[in-house]
Amino acid sequence: MSHLEIRIRLPLDRFDLELDQELELPSTGIFGPSGAGKTSLLETLAGLRRGAQGLIRFQDEIWLDTDRGRFVPPERRGIGWTSQDGLLFPHLDVQGNLRTASERARRSGSDPEHLMSEAVELLELAPLLHRDVTTLSGGERQRVALGRALCSGPRLLLLDEPLASLDLPSRRGLLPYLRHIRGQLTVPMVLISHDPVEVQALCDHLLVLKQGQAVTDGDPRRVLTDPEVFPTADRAGFENLLPGRLSPAPSTAGAPRTVMLREGLEIITEPLPGEGEVLVGLRANDLLLATERPRGLSARNVLPARVGDIRPDQGLVSVELGDGLPSVLVQVVEPTPGHLGLEIAKPVFLVFKATACRVYGAQDRGHQPRAAIR
Repeated sequence: MSHLEIRIRLPLDRFDLELDQELELPSTGIFGPSGAGKTSLLETLAGLRRGAQGLIRFQDEIWLDTDRGRFVPPERRGIGWTSQDGLLFPHLDVQGNLRTASERARRSGSDPEHLMSEAVELLELAPLLHRDVTTLSGGERQRVALGRALCSGPRLLLLDEPLASLDLPSRRGLLPYLRHIRGQLTVPMVLISHDPVEVQALCDHLLVLKQGQAVTDGDPRRVLTDPEVFPTADRAGFENLLPGRLSPAPSTAGAPRTVMLREGLEIITEPLPGEGEVLVGLRANDLLLATERPRGLSARNVLPARVGDIRPDQGLVSVELGDGLPSVLVQVVEPTPGHLGLEIAKPVFLVFKATACRVYGAQDRGHQPRAAIR
């Protein structure tokens, strides 16, 4: 487990960024509205922004200690950096861009060729190696930028909204690659995002900033449903994420697919390609609750559950599916809990259509994520 200590004060235009945090990585998300100080924090961690007073310590190495006049420059921190724009060198092809990290890899004591081979495999870059970077799609550019960061042999990955400049299909397509990096590598990661789906899928710990101050931190699921944070998380429609396994494709073309959440509990989705480990996204406002098993519905999914929490002031009901699955948040109008007689631990049914399911991370072969990133 990697340890990052941040005790700083940084004057910004409209407020001061003031943090006193100790983060246990491997994967921490920084969440909050635009202008909260998220990018300024990441730039300070990387050593790209000067002016902060205080202390930054990564593992046993002090990167900043203004009381003792210590400042470690960016090139000596072992940082792998990816911005939201996926900036690449336009005069080099993809392979050339990856090789620009070779010198940093050597300084870190790593084998550049091994790191490059690993990055190419993880991000499926082999078909792109000799492409002119000006011909790449947005998602492909971000894959190359991530690959270049990995090729440097980083001790810490800093990802500044790496999916923000992409359209929704491309963002969701790149998500499996980031999950694969997180699962396969031991490099700790700090990720800035304003997307609740991304931080739930990629982060073990979440820190929320508002006007340069830490609002709360902890488990991403708990933090995102905090009354002070939820309005920000819900701006695009809060989306629950459930892990499962997409069954092998049926022999009949165009047939619905099945995702097994646990033994005896499955979700029916629309037809889609791939198989293997996936995440199923369910927007809170697409879900219905019933106190008796409904009949004669077009909705294909009726899952048994129990009420876990009721927040009438937020119009939210949390239900539990059991066996270690994450709780599911359902948005309801204010009279609903009373009208249905809901109370903690009461059995209910979670109802939703197959078309309400968003499936992320389906794999077409082996263990590698296959996603159309165009």
